[in-house]
Amino acid sequence: MFDLSKAMELKKKMEEMKSKLDSISVDGIAGDGKYKVTVTATANKTIKNIDISSDLIQGGDKDYIEDLILTAINRAMDQAQKVSEAEARSLAMSGGLPDLGL
Repeated sequence: MFDLSKAMELKKKMEEMKSKLDSISVDGIAGDGKYKVTVTATANKTIKNIDISSDLIQGGDKDYIEDLILTAINRAMDQAQKVSEAEARSLAMSGGLPDLGL
């Protein structure tokens, strides 16, 4: 039988987890030294900031800059996925959710 109170509790815990993930920042970095792109995102995979070093912009190699941006975004999304999975596992193990197989 459907238990409305358990469904409401599950919904509340999922909303709390989403809020927590929104507050966690992850970075994806591509390049090094003075030629670097840093992408900052939330653990919910929302990009918050892209920082491109001034030296890289002045260099003007469009293809290289685009490659670094893509790499930094992908790295940030990978980090966000790992954090999200860890948080979901933690919630499941605490008895808050059934094991989601993550």
